[in-house]
Amino acid sequence: MCNLYSMRKSADEVASHFRVAKTTSSNAPEEIYPGTPGVVVREEDGAPVMQSMTWGFPLRLKGMKPDAKPKPVNNIADLNKPMWVGLARKPQWRCLIPLTAFAEAEGPKGKMTRTWFSVRGEEIAAWAGLWRVSDEWGPVYSGVMTDANEAVAPVHDRMPVLLRRDEYEQWLHGSFDDAVAFQKRVFPPDLIEMNRTPELWVRKKGETEQPSLL
Repeated sequence: MCNLYSMRKSADEVASHFRVAKTTSSNAPEEIYPGTPGVVVREEDGAPVMQSMTWGFPLRLKGMKPDAKPKPVNNIADLNKPMWVGLARKPQWRCLIPLTAFAEAEGPKGKMTRTWFSVRGEEIAAWAGLWRVSDEWGPVYSGVMTDANEAVAPVHDRMPVLLRRDEYEQWLHGSFDDAVAFQKRVFPPDLIEMNRTPELWVRKKGETEQPSLL
């Protein structure tokens, strides 16, 4: 499960990387947590556009009070599940999630630290995602997960579905089988750089709900 990633490049740099003609302003921070704003790249009228959205599809669990805040489902465990399959079959609901690195918690409970992973040789990487418009939070997105490769496995058993530059179009326009194939493939471990830090794995101030994965 990925519950924290970073985007430490400017909007202009992101737009240039993904060949977006018009830069979009956003209030997304450098570190993105579930239920907070992030930037995605999607297609509109055949051209890539950047858009600010909330990270996580709102989910109401049984027994929740009517006025309770939904839980953000920020990771996609299986594209074949009912919650995702309808969107995944339609390319217009696929997106690219720009990131500079993703983080996992490592260490004993209460003393966990952040371990960051980035794509070697890429200042900006792309995470395969889905998006939609929700009643609760407006446009929202979630990232597709896969089994961890040898580089990530010592810290966590899952990792984001990362895409090479020449794979962006296939994710955005390919068949449903193409999308599922990305989730099943192993991203080359030699392309992953690990950075263990002493930073404590602390949750964002004011964040009270556990994110979800489906």
